[in-house]
Amino acid sequence: MSETVVYGFPRSTFVNIVRLVLTHKDVPYTFQDLEPVMGKAEHLALHPFNRVPIFRHDDFIIYETSAIVSYIDEMFEGARLTPQHPRTRARMNQWISTVNSYVYPYMIHHVTHERLVFPELGIASDEKVVAHALPKVELALAVTERALSHGEPYLLGDALTLADFYMLPSTFAFGLTDEGQTMYRKFPAFCGWRARMEELPTTRKLRASLPPREPIQHAREWATSHRPKY
Repeated sequence: MSETVVYGFPRSTFVNIVRLVLTHKDVPYTFQDLEPVMGKAEHLALHPFNRVPIFRHDDFIIYETSAIVSYIDEMFEGARLTPQHPRTRARMNQWISTVNSYVYPYMIHHVTHERLVFPELGIASDEKVVAHALPKVELALAVTERALSHGEPYLLGDALTLADFYMLPSTFAFGLTDEGQTMYRKFPAFCGWRARMEELPTTRKLRASLPPREPIQHAREWATSHRPKY
């Protein structure tokens, strides 16, 4: 029997993308929490750029979320989450890149860190960081709203794809902030998509398996190492 391991920390947005895909495809895996060793030799041996997630399948180790989920979708049985038509697949990859470039950085790296992650550690929010991000978040939501406004259930139409699982964790965490809850009301089609995604058996199963939310202790150094400056 093959061994599959996801390395990361429980609240990582990108770790939870990988865990959603594994759960949806019903792939058994072990989760190894790297919180105690983040940034140390044990972690850097797996990911030289000091990030998560990392995925191991037997003796094969890979990092970078898009590479991991593509590998999982091809390697393991279950409903395929990658469209076969080149144009539809290109649209899916466009959404994945959109999350990486325009959704995650502002929803999470800017707003969620300032409103949730840092205050949980006793670090005051930087209001300039939040103010810079909110218009960019609103643009990303407007683009997403247009894509969903034709009544189709998922980002690429009737079929659930990697793009939907890529988008969900960022929008979940941002939705825990006051800014997210206020802004989401402007985008009903997007809110309908979020509700459908949260009700999927995949999402419910993963949510039930996660530990209670705890402060991200290694995030203390983020306030100086990679906090945006405005």
